[in-house]
Amino acid sequence: MKMKHAIFAIAYMMLFSIPALAQDIDEEQLPYLWNELTAPDFVKALELSKGVCILPAGIMEKHGPHLPLSTDMILAREIASRAAKLEYALVFPEFYFGQINEAKHQPGTVAYSPELVWKMLEETCEEMSRNGVKKIIIVNGHGGNNELFAYFCQTQLAERKDYSVVFFQPDDSAVDEEIEELRLTDYGGHADEVETAMVYAVRPDLVHADRAGSQSGKDQARLAIPFGNTGIWWYASFPNHYAGDGSSPNKEIGEMNFKSRAEQLAELIQFLKTDESISSLQERFYKEAASPIETEQ
Repeated sequence: MKMKHAIFAIAYMMLFSIPALAQDIDEEQLPYLWNELTAPDFVKALELSKGVCILPAGIMEKHGPHLPLSTDMILAREIASRAAKLEYALVFPEFYFGQINEAKHQPGTVAYSPELVWKMLEETCEEMSRNGVKKIIIVNGHGGNNELFAYFCQTQLAERKDYSVVFFQPDDSAVDEEIEELRLTDYGGHADEVETAMVYAVRPDLVHADRAGSQSGKDQARLAIPFGNTGIWWYASFPNHYAGDGSSPNKEIGEMNFKSRAEQLAELIQFLKTDESISSLQERFYKEAASPIETEQ
């Protein structure tokens, strides 16, 4: 009789422990891509991510004669995805409403008005917040967006927000030396050897290295302004919207860059999950900015 009770007790424990185990497995296997989650799973993902979401950003522009128009989005998405696998966070669909006026003369470029770009960025963050995301990390793959996102972060202080925006700033110095040893060229910056290698590492089917030499990626140096900068500078230097040589992509270079940046992004995610210093300082700032005279006293 005692044996029967023991067997029943074990069976009972196993029966009721299975759902709990399955629940843990489900959480570990939750999709991190916002658009692939069901509505109920989104709630779980929000809890697991601690309200941290990555906004991968790129643009639709020419990348030499050999890379896809969506190159920047592919790279930003890959970095975000690899980081989310290391440290769980939500990943929003790629944001391609950026600054790319300098490439409007090239086929396939999509350049929205500055007003629309800003509005899309602002409302995207607002919608993230409305859904429970309170810590947004912008991961940028397009050089022409750097000033835009830096300024956007500064404008978060213009009026009270219930969320914070962080512009991810990777440091490649740890792998720069190794990459330099692998590189065949010593110049670039856009659709060059490094960027081509990164696309080649994840989407080799989209890399047409045999076409890379059909246009020049060298600086044409058509403009020299002493102590100044102007919007036409990129066109003056690289009218083919190509800076470098992507004819010999090395997958190893691409993987080194992805690994370095994904690990750094994962560290940032982990920090934001447990640290509230940004939000608390923002709130303190908003209060002081509302009554600067009282604060000074």
